Amino acid sequence: MCLGVPMKVLSKEGDNIIAEVDGVQKEANITLLGEEVAVGDYVIVHAGFAISRLDEVYAEETLRLMREIFSDEDMV
Repeated sequence: MCLGVPMKVLSKEGDNIIAEVDGVQKEANITLLGEEVAVGDYVIVHAGFAISRLDEVYAEETLRLMREIFSDEDMV
């Protein structure tokens, strides 16, 4: 199963970001978003692309629910 996972943006250079969730960092491209993304924002990352920007409260709640449902191996 493939899921887009909420991740916090750690750095941004041009159209590329480094985002993190639970200590796992991924590089992603933000060109599909069509809106500005800043360090500290939360985005849904899927297949190397940020596909949506999320409110922090919504992102944290989504991650909390995902942690309840999935094992650690499923989240990476």
